[in-house]
Amino acid sequence: MSKTRTGFVVALCVLAISAAACGGSGGGSGGSPSPTPTSTQRPSSPAKIAIVSPKSGAVIHGTSLKLVLSLKGARVVKPTTTHIVPTQGHVHVFLDNKIISMTYGLTQTVGGLTPGTHVLQAEFVASDHLPWDPRIIAAVSFTVKS
Repeated sequence: MSKTRTGFVVALCVLAISAAACGGSGGGSGGSPSPTPTSTQRPSSPAKIAIVSPKSGAVIHGTSLKLVLSLKGARVVKPTTTHIVPTQGHVHVFLDNKIISMTYGLTQTVGGLTPGTHVLQAEFVASDHLPWDPRIIAAVSFTVKS
């Protein structure tokens, strides 16, 4: 492949990645994790998720916290399936934009916290682990002090 053609292919790939990163929508408060690539239009859900605890702006002392979520308009189900029902799914939890759990409940302990400011996100996803359109996400920021 010629040098000019290689440069064109690289530029095209960078443009495609940039466009994908700018796509996606937030269905809740705060920022959202990187979009999950999908090949078809995603279904929507009437669900609303909220982080009850910790509150945004909370100061945490120690290395763990109890995450408490509220989910309305849908329910958490355990089986993973490609049969998508808009009112069923589970929750992906992110700490500083890194997934830390895929949970089938509305409470859990988040451990391994380090001093500093962090962002905690919870996303209600479909039973196939992919996001709804629009995404259903709640986020809070908190500070850990030793």
